[in-house]
Amino acid sequence: MSHPAPADATVPAPPSGPVGFGEIFATFLVIGATSFGGGVVAYLRNALVLQKGWLDEERFLSALEIAQALPGLNATNMAIIVGDRLRGILGAIIAFIGITLPGAALIMALGVAYASNAHNPYVNAALIGVGAAAVGMLAAVTLQIGRKQFGSLIDIAIILVTVGLVSFLHVSLIWVLLTVGPAAVLIYRPRKEAAAAEADPT
Repeated sequence: MSHPAPADATVPAPPSGPVGFGEIFATFLVIGATSFGGGVVAYLRNALVLQKGWLDEERFLSALEIAQALPGLNATNMAIIVGDRLRGILGAIIAFIGITLPGAALIMALGVAYASNAHNPYVNAALIGVGAAAVGMLAAVTLQIGRKQFGSLIDIAIILVTVGLVSFLHVSLIWVLLTVGPAAVLIYRPRKEAAAAEADPT
């Protein structure tokens, strides 16, 4: 007889009431100040899922898919989506300001500093190291949040087709979304038998 797997003790319980605007701002301010490049997805997952419990893995992945399908940066799109889910339009605005404020301030300061040190080999080496770390973090979080998708041959096929079209054939991401997306919806559409079974469990 199989027993259900125990809940992950490291994931906090969802908030029992509305999340404060100050907490939303502070959370996304820290994310914006401490994340680099593609590694921002790992920071978002760590803060929103593992630390705050505002989203579970499934909702985080759903929000990330929407953010990636929309124009703009994934981080700012995620902030707007999550802020809106937590506290509506005002929450989305506060989350957006929080995640973009550190980068806007730092980029102006670093832009001035880099202009006078652009040919410094130590500066260039540091930037290469940060970029490599961001790629590693992005790969790690991709494996963590994509484990469910790796269990199905259909999911693996969709992943491989998408990677092949974008990375090797250099097909525009818009065309990939317009072709692979509808195909995935068609494959995973609710079946009549399943819908009938849910409506009449007896």
